[in-house]
Amino acid sequence: MTGHYDDSGFVPLNIAVLTVSDTRTEETDKSGRILKEGAEAAGHRVVEKAIVKDDVYQMRALFSRWIADPEVHVILSTGGTGIAGRDSTPEAVQPLLDKPIEGFGELFRSISMEEIGASAIQSRAIAGLTNQTLIFCLPGSSGACRTGWEKILKAQLDHRTRPCNFAQMFRA
Repeated sequence: MTGHYDDSGFVPLNIAVLTVSDTRTEETDKSGRILKEGAEAAGHRVVEKAIVKDDVYQMRALFSRWIADPEVHVILSTGGTGIAGRDSTPEAVQPLLDKPIEGFGELFRSISMEEIGASAIQSRAIAGLTNQTLIFCLPGSSGACRTGWEKILKAQLDHRTRPCNFAQMFRA
């Protein structure tokens, strides 16, 4: 079980949220809203939120802009991680990663198995580090975003989580 040190104050991170979808709008983007609101409720700063079509080059352009921005510590994306024809988030992101974090996808699918059964095998959730920017790519369903945020990311983006966490790399 994840523990926290109570004597250390919270350090907010700057987070960009991306929804990958050919059909969603700001009004209908429930998954992106879950990630944004979860990050903000935890005390982080959402510095930008965007929706981009499921197109490898449009995704790479936006991911690359955020990766190059020293003010963006973390990118959370939702959508395009399935196996349907236009799902291409992993193909867009993998070439940009300096260090893949294989355990994220493995853990996400393991937790999802408990919630949705063998359908979890269809998720191609991925994560990695590039240019000191963490990237986490979740499926497009609101349930998957809630699971990813609540059961993995919320604790791992809090530098008080022990024995280790992703947020430690951003401490001054």
